[in-house]
Amino acid sequence: MARYDWSELYTALAACEECGLSKTRNNVVVGMGDPRAEIMFVGEGPGRDEDLQGLPFVGAAGQLLDKMLAAVGLERARVYIANIVKCRPPGNRTPVDDEAYACLPYLRAQVALVRPKIIVCLGRTAARFIFDEEIRITRDRGVWRCKKGVWMLATYHPAALLRDESKKAEAWADMKAIRAKLDELSAEK
Repeated sequence: MARYDWSELYTALAACEECGLSKTRNNVVVGMGDPRAEIMFVGEGPGRDEDLQGLPFVGAAGQLLDKMLAAVGLERARVYIANIVKCRPPGNRTPVDDEAYACLPYLRAQVALVRPKIIVCLGRTAARFIFDEEIRITRDRGVWRCKKGVWMLATYHPAALLRDESKKAEAWADMKAIRAKLDELSAEK
């Protein structure tokens, strides 16, 4: 894996043509938030609003994520938010494997730069490429895993909650568990 500083990462992503998504993007959506955050949230990929603005989670799903964070006493500015793929898949479709694998080195570089204590996978796609190819989000969400000293949890993507409000209670339980894990890790310092 190439080692990047933030400037080099942004430069590399701006020039990236590793997959076909580069041909249809308006903007590369690298990520945003605290570059030393204790918690990193990773989604699937940018949507229309994100592609136009060059920022992750700024549409309706992002607004819901902001409310979820605030409900457990977290601010967007104090976490880091990224996606598996950095360019919008046409029609907001799920990224195909080749697209995700082309972007994973960039995500790994982001994780190496941020060095979070917790990574929250928002949805199946994020969890699939981060820690378990066979994950089923309805079966496996809310289960903590620790890999190389980083705690990881998969939960529903905010867009899924907008489509199916019956999942909100489970997502709320996950957010409370994320807050509790952060508090636990902070107490261990």
